Amino acid sequence: MSHTLAIGHYEQEEIDAFESQFAAVVLPDLAAMAALDPEQRKGIRVVAYKGHDPFGPLHMDALPALGLIANYGVGHDAIDGDAAGARGIRITITPDVLNDDVADLALCMWIAACRGVMHAAAYLQQGDWGAGRPLGLGTKASGRKVGIVGMGRIGRAVADRLAAFGCEIHYTARAEKGVSGIRWHATPRAMAQEVDDLIITIVGGEQTRNLIDHDTLTALGPGYIINVARGSVLDEDALVEALRKGHLAGAALDVFAHEPQANADLLAFPNVLSLPHIGSATVQTRAAMASLQRANIAAFLAGAPLLSPVP
Repeated sequence: MSHTLAIGHYEQEEIDAFESQFAAVVLPDLAAMAALDPEQRKGIRVVAYKGHDPFGPLHMDALPALGLIANYGVGHDAIDGDAAGARGIRITITPDVLNDDVADLALCMWIAACRGVMHAAAYLQQGDWGAGRPLGLGTKASGRKVGIVGMGRIGRAVADRLAAFGCEIHYTARAEKGVSGIRWHATPRAMAQEVDDLIITIVGGEQTRNLIDHDTLTALGPGYIINVARGSVLDEDALVEALRKGHLAGAALDVFAHEPQANADLLAFPNVLSLPHIGSATVQTRAAMASLQRANIAAFLAGAPLLSPVP
C-alpha cells in the first residue's frame, strides 16, 4: 500500500519520480480523492500538493494518518495551516530555489511596464510603425525610486537587481530588517508616498489580504505597481478603480486573486501587463522545486529532519 499521495497537475517526469521513489498514487486534483478506496486513504501519510484549490480540514480528515503536506512552491496559503497544526500535520515548501527566477521576472515586468514594451510590440504587429503613426514615449526605469513590499528572500533578490539600475530602494515589512542602504517604512501607504513604483513580493494569506488597498494606490500616484507575490495581496477592485481614474501609470501582474481565472477588467487595460503566474516557470527552477518537494517527503518517511518546513 502506498503511503504517498501526489495531488496536482504534475509533469510526466515528476509523476515518474513519485511512482518510482515512493510508489505514489497520483491524482489530478483534490476532488479526485473521493474516488479512493477508504482503506487506501487510511494508509496515506504524505500528500505532495501542487495546486491553488483550498486544502482544508475535510480533506485532512479524509486521510487520518496524514502527517505531512509537502507543498510545491513557496506560497502555501491554499493549505489551511491552522487545521493542519491542530491535527499535527507538518507543511513543507520549496523556498530559495525559485528566488532568482521570480526576482528576474519582477525586474522584467517593471522594465516592460516603464518602457511600454507590450504597447510597442502591438504597435509594430498592427502595422502602425510602417504606416507612420506616432508611438508615445516610455518612462526611464533606471534611477527611479522603487518600494518593495516584503523583504524576504525574493524581496532581497529584487533589491539586489534594482541596485544595479541605480535605483533608490525602499521597503516595508513587519519589522525593520537592517538592510544597509535601503530605507524601511512601517506601512505600504507610508512607503507609497515616497516612491515612484511598488514591487510586491510579500507572502499571501489572510494577514496580507488586500494589504495594498485604495489608500496605498492613491498614495503611490502616477507610478507603476508590479505583483509577483499573490493576487490576494493586492485589492483588485481598488486597482481597477485607480487605473480607470488615471491615478496609476500602469501595472504588471503575474498573479491574480482567483487563479486560474484572471480579472477581466484588468485584462482590458492597455497599460496592464498580465501574465499567467510564471514567476518560477523555467525548466531549471521547476526541476529544483520538484526535487526539494520529494526530498522533504523522503526525509519525513525516513524520520529525518525536514529540509524546508513551515514554522
